[in-house]
Amino acid sequence: MDKRKVIYYSDELNDEFSVAKITPKKIDANYRYVYSSAFKRFTRFFWYYIVAKPLAFAYMKLSFRQKIIGAKKLKEYRDRAYFIYGNHTQDIGDALVPSLLDYKKSVYVIVHPNNVSMPVVGGIMPSLGAIPLPDGKDAYRNFIKAIETRISQKNAVAIYPEAHIWPYYTGIRPFGDVSFDYPVKLSAPVFCFTNTYHKRRFGRKPRIVTYVDGPFFADDGIPVRKRKTDLRDRVYAVMCERAKCSTAETVKYIKREETDG
Repeated sequence: MDKRKVIYYSDELNDEFSVAKITPKKIDANYRYVYSSAFKRFTRFFWYYIVAKPLAFAYMKLSFRQKIIGAKKLKEYRDRAYFIYGNHTQDIGDALVPSLLDYKKSVYVIVHPNNVSMPVVGGIMPSLGAIPLPDGKDAYRNFIKAIETRISQKNAVAIYPEAHIWPYYTGIRPFGDVSFDYPVKLSAPVFCFTNTYHKRRFGRKPRIVTYVDGPFFADDGIPVRKRKTDLRDRVYAVMCERAKCSTAETVKYIKREETDG
């Protein structure tokens, strides 16, 4: 008997299956992305390194027995900034994985405004590295400046280009090239990580094996307007290949049109 949960979808680009129901606040021109005070630097250090990273490690090990393969590639870039792209398949886990790929690297994550709108926890999220997507042109300018600042500080910026959470999905959904404009314009290297799901001897919850690949660089030999698409295509191809390593499918996704009689 097939015990897999079944989820029907219509649109691979826009369907969202997160269990969290949050009313996002508006990220307008008044939202402050970057603080430079000593107090804010302390809260960043405390929440990120003292609290979040140890808890993230414990959660991923205890819940998923996570194994990371290829993280040594990132250590070679510890003294410079980079962007890292991943597949979006966990409500909680996806907020944690980027910080575990290189324990000494400071990572910021581009997130949906939902992440900074949660009661209590939402106020801590910026200290954990959340960079919420903006609403409007004025907010967008501040958003871009925030990314530029974090890159200039030699941090890492993590992006989930699929945008929407599909829990335990074992493929890679199509995603656009818009977010690849950042590394092209800032001349930053790109890495990707792919969370794959594997059968465990005991328990129904699968094990997560995370593969890290890269670096990828924008191709200076092609026209500027084509560089972000080329970069996206190379990252997407590698992530699709890594996704084939999954051996456990706990949730089956079926396109609605396939069920029409």
